[in-house]
Order: sequence, then structure tokens, then C-alpha cells
Amino acid sequence: MLKYIISVLFAAFYGVSHSRAQTVKSDTLGGYKLVWADEFNYKGAPDSSNWSYERGFERNEEAQWYQPENTWCENGLLIIEARRETKTNPNYTPGSNEWRKNREKAYYTSSSIKTRRKQSWQYGRFVMRGKIDISNGMWPAWWTLGNKGRWPATGEIDIMEFYRKKLLANMVCLGENNKDEWASQTRNIDSLGGKTWASRFHIWRMDWDEKTIALYVDDMLMLNVDIDKMVNKDGTGVNPFRQPHYMLLNLAIGGQQGGDPSNTTFPKRFEVDYVRVYQKSK
Repeated sequence: MLKYIISVLFAAFYGVSHSRAQTVKSDTLGGYKLVWADEFNYKGAPDSSNWSYERGFERNEEAQWYQPENTWCENGLLIIEARRETKTNPNYTPGSNEWRKNREKAYYTSSSIKTRRKQSWQYGRFVMRGKIDISNGMWPAWWTLGNKGRWPATGEIDIMEFYRKKLLANMVCLGENNKDEWASQTRNIDSLGGKTWASRFHIWRMDWDEKTIALYVDDMLMLNVDIDKMVNKDGTGVNPFRQPHYMLLNLAIGGQQGGDPSNTTFPKRFEVDYVRVYQKSK
């Protein structure tokens, strides 16, 4: 019996290890070479040589206060945790018309980390293995922004985004009349399996070269865009997808798109097993 138990445990361990090795191997085919990765195989705060934090109220009139305390690494995973807790807004200004200042308190906290000014890349294969929570009000994302320009002229690529029962893949540039111009596809989360699907880890991928950006989940194509069509429409001729981008990982709550979190039980987590970047040899 003891030999049987040991053999089963060995097989389970080998299977997991073999699966991860195969993932790396398959991603190095076609001339791709691993150029950067964070496997999160350490304990404590995210590696400061790769990641910095967003703080406070950031965008989209979201409900959460971003703070470093809500993200850490353990058991080979990056954990981003959303909590229902009250934080006083130090920037509160009574009567202000600016949403970041007219809220006296935040009633939720979470984290957003980014590689800005630390790591950025132009072209390649980007891969993330993660697990998202699809409860009401949750808005997890893995995305990129260009190093230069002011949004949306920076360009934005949402490799993984979820809110209100929709899994999204998006790109945005500066459109006519200084409006944001989107290329976007969505899948209803129930069509993928709903809560059962979301209880498991999945692999999101971006293949980005000089001509196209293709976004996938579990090898299912979500969005394929001709980069030439995403030039900023301000007369500059700048294409924000022909410059280096940095990445962000965050778990937002509520706001303009995230939905109503008031009846959701907290805490909630966005868990990331690894993030890897591959590029082709020149």
C-alpha cells in the first residue's frame, strides 16, 4: 500500500511538472525564445525589479482603493485579493467635481501591479496562466499600455479582461475627434462553462508582430487585429502598437463596467501562476 501511495504521488507530481515543461517547450517552437518571466516561485511581495504598485483611486470610477497590502506571492502563485474594507481618502475635497477627490472613503481595497519603467517589450508571445473570479462586481485584467503618449494614444491591449459575465479581448487607439477607438470581441462566460470554468486555471496568450495582434484563451482565438488599422487618428501617423508596451495585472471592483459588488461575499482573488514573454530571434 505504501509503495502504491508513493507511486501515485510521484505520478501526480511528475504530471504537473511535465505539463509545465510542455507549456514552456511548446511556446519556444516557431523560433520563439523566452526573454522574460515571473514564475512567482517565492514568498512575499512581488519582485520589485519587475513590478511597482498603483495606489488609491486610479481609473473608470472604480470602487476599490489600490494598495500594496492586497498582493503577495505564496505557493508559486501571485495573489491579488479584493476585500470589503473601509479606507479614508486622503485626497478628499468636499464639493469637488473630480471623482478621485469627492469620495470621502473607499469601501473596497485591492491591488494593481505594473512593469512600467522596469520591463517593456515590443512584439512577441505573451503568456499568462491564471484563475479569475467571476462574482458580481469583479473586474480582473491582464493588459498592456504603450510607453509613450497619453491614453488612448498610448495604445492599450487587454489580453484578459472580465466583467458582467463577459470575457473580453480588446485593443484601443486614439480615434477621430480625440475619442477612443476600440477593436473588441467578447464571449459570454456561461458559454465557456460559467463557475465551473472559472474554478480552474486557464492560459491567456498574445501573439504580436509587425502586422497583427492575436489574442487567445486556451488556444481559442478571441481577437485578431491588423495593426495598420490602429493608427492614431490625430494626424500624427503614430501607431501605438509599434512601440514597447508594459504590462499590468489588477483586480478592479465596480466602476463604469465592473457591475454591482454590494451582494458579493469577500474576499475575492485573481491568482496568477506565471507570466512569460517570448520573442523571435532576429
